[in-house]
Amino acid sequence: MRSLKLILFISICFVFIKPVNAQQAPMYSQYMFNEYIINPAVAGTFNYFQVRGNFRNQWIGIEGGPQTMSIAGYGPFKDRDMGYGGYIYNDATGPESRLSLGGSYAYHVAINDVWRISGGISVGMFQYKLDGTKLYINNEINDPAMTSTVYKKTMFDATAGLYAWTTYYYVGLSAHQLLGNKYSLHETDTIQGISRLKQHVYLTGGALIYLNKEFQISPSALIKYTSPGIIQGELSAKLNYMGMAWFGLSYRSSDAIVVMAGYNYENKISIGLAYDITLSEIRQYSGSTIEVMLVYRFNNIK
Repeated sequence: MRSLKLILFISICFVFIKPVNAQQAPMYSQYMFNEYIINPAVAGTFNYFQVRGNFRNQWIGIEGGPQTMSIAGYGPFKDRDMGYGGYIYNDATGPESRLSLGGSYAYHVAINDVWRISGGISVGMFQYKLDGTKLYINNEINDPAMTSTVYKKTMFDATAGLYAWTTYYYVGLSAHQLLGNKYSLHETDTIQGISRLKQHVYLTGGALIYLNKEFQISPSALIKYTSPGIIQGELSAKLNYMGMAWFGLSYRSSDAIVVMAGYNYENKISIGLAYDITLSEIRQYSGSTIEVMLVYRFNNIK
């Protein structure tokens, strides 16, 4: 009954979601497997250390379409209710790219015999790069805002999150790009907001429902909010077989339907594949999106 109420609540939320118009932070179709990248408070919530790698090629067929590569490792402290982790990723779209690396810390507290809550923070630095040699403007007017050089700027940034979980449920809230860094091509640029990182807020939730001894279903949802007032939602369901293989479907509001599948070898090595079927108008000019995930799980620490 509680699982049905959770699914109903998530579905109602989607009624009020309007589509997002831009992408400033990396996107993952297999977000339910990349909780640590979304929320640093996830570090240490599993009793083992794991390393996850992702490659995403978005809008195949469009030259310079978004490509994201990431690797993250995280796990618990052996004798403390704490977690730690680190990550590195590169997100490139045409002439723009962003290389980011950082580390995180999380502290866990038991609320009762069922629920635990974790608070985490991630601090790191990233390099924003704009390759002006790849820009082409069909205009004879010499626009001083355009540049034919390679522009780079290195900045610090931070992410904070809260995460609550049980054996069968979880919910998380995180905020990214807290410092709102500005990366202008011209130091004299005084226009606020045009070349500034916007805060991104992520709300996640999910459940594990046992159908029988062999099959489990895992519904999950992700709602992203970007200032000012841009919201996008994803609703997913994943069918697991004996903890060994899974198949899933996901809907991203006004953007794509995602087909997912994966395999877990001896509870050590996992591979996941996702294929996005684009629904937005950009489908007229591009193919779909492919995402690959690789995971290695180490022995239990605690």
